[in-house]
This record gives sequence, C-alpha cells and structure tokens, in this order.
Amino acid sequence: MPSKRVFIALSQWMLFAVLSLAMGLGSLQAAPSKKAPPKAVPPPEDLSKYVGSDTCQGCHPDVYKQFETTPHWRTMEFTVKNKQGCEACHGPGADHVNAGGGKGTMFNFQGVSAKEISARCLKCHEYGEEHSNFARSQHSDNQVSCTNCHSPHHAQESQYLLVMRQPQLCYSCHGEIRADFSKTFHHRVNEGLVKCTDCHNQHGGFLTKQLRSTAAQDIVCMKCHTDKAGPFVYEHAPVKTEGCVSCHVPHGSANMRLLKRSQVNLLCLECHTLTIDSGAPSIPSFHNQTAKYQACTLCHTQIHGSNFSSVFFK
Repeated sequence: MPSKRVFIALSQWMLFAVLSLAMGLGSLQAAPSKKAPPKAVPPPEDLSKYVGSDTCQGCHPDVYKQFETTPHWRTMEFTVKNKQGCEACHGPGADHVNAGGGKGTMFNFQGVSAKEISARCLKCHEYGEEHSNFARSQHSDNQVSCTNCHSPHHAQESQYLLVMRQPQLCYSCHGEIRADFSKTFHHRVNEGLVKCTDCHNQHGGFLTKQLRSTAAQDIVCMKCHTDKAGPFVYEHAPVKTEGCVSCHVPHGSANMRLLKRSQVNLLCLECHTLTIDSGAPSIPSFHNQTAKYQACTLCHTQIHGSNFSSVFFK
C-alpha cells in the first residue's frame, strides 16, 4: 500500500497543475486581441445635391414620359433619395440645374467607356444569377455595355427594355450565325419558338460559349430534350465528355437531326474505326461498312444511352 506521504505529494502536484492551468487561461483572456484596423468609412453623400425627377421633367418632358412607362419608374418608390428616378442612374442633378443644363454637369451615358456604363447599371443589377458574372463575360471583354442591348428611354421591346427584338438583336453582332438558322434543319429561332438566350446567358457564365445549364447542371440541351438526359446504366461516352455537339450542330444543319454528317455511318466511324487506336470499340468484322447498307442507329437505337444494353440495343 502506498504511504500517506505519497498521497499528499500526489495531491499537491494535482493542485499545482490545476492552478497553473487556471492562471494560463486567465492570462489568455486578459491578453488584448489583435483586431484588424477599422476600414475607412466613406464620407456621407450630400443629399442636398439631389433635386428630384420632377425637376428633370421640366426640361426633359418627352424622356420623362417614356421613363414612366418602364420598370425603372419603380425606383420612385425607394425611400433613399439618391436611388430615385432619373438621378438613380445619372447622379445628383443640382449642378446640372444650376448651370442651366449642359454636358459635364452630371453623368451622361454617351461618350463614356463600356466599363463605366456597365458598372453604373450593375449597382442595382449585380445581384442574382443572371447578372453576377457579367464582369467575366465575353460581352464585357469585347467592350459591349448594357446600353448596347438595352435602352432605358427608347426601348423597342417592353420586356427587358431591349433595343431590338431577338434574334435580330443578336444577329447585329453575330451575323455569321444567321445563315445556320436558314438551313433546312434548324432550331426554330427565326420562327420565334426558341430564343438565343434560352441556350446562352448573354450576361456571362462559367461554361464555354456562355451556355446555360439545367437545374441538375446538365448541358442546356437537356432542358428540352429531357429523354436524353439519363442517367443511364450504359452511357454513350461522348454525351458526357464532349456533349451533344460531338454529333450535332446546334444552330442548323443541312442534315436531318442536325447531324454533322449526311450519313450516320460516316459519323459513327469517326470514333468507331476498324482499329482500336481511337479508344472507342472498333467495328466488328461482320459489319460490311464498305456497302453502307444500313444506318448504325437502325440497330443501335438507344444511342444516347441505355438501361438494358451495353451496345445500345432497344
């Protein structure tokens, strides 16, 4: 049995350890925390510089009348004065009024860079998925501003204040695409059944060609062609790796089903050659491809994916 002296020594050691721990925690709590220096707060804006949209109406009645018919009129409901009406976009108008008008006395959207215009619009429109990526968009990189497509005062289309109806608006820059939609087989864009912005996000995104995606993050084609979306037990690899454009031309084609080649066999043989160098399964020897007697999809009907057959039989 350990002696009484040993028990006393152990008790004293444990008491010393507890006191040391308590003193250490106390010193940590007492030590001043290192906080980041406070950021400089911008000086409050001089609200006396704002004169109100009624003052603007006196000199610009036609513009004000058009403004009342647009969604921007709702800014008049804001309680913050510098976010109301004309001055929400053009800035305070006191200097403009005192000078009797004239350029340079308030912000004018003419004669400034596309970056400045877009930055001013994004003060209100930067939130949400639609506009949040505009800074990285192809339009922004190519000096296309919001007012190239939208007109706050003289819009031709009430929806989104567009300066022109789609697809003519898109064709004004992307003229090379117009011919594709005139081909025999095409998506019905010119007919008004499909819009460019159904597939492309004109305000930017993370996918190539500024393509949109479905809610399940599938390629945008699956938004309409849901039967091709899967998931399938046996998937056709190009659908997942390269997407629909590995076989189809999305805008328009001279071939049925918007295919890249006039004959299905020739399209399949671009991957499924007579050798295995391509990495895709080669054509069996009993398929007489020299005769081109049938389309591959006559037998391999479930070419986009199958739940029953690894070779996409029905």
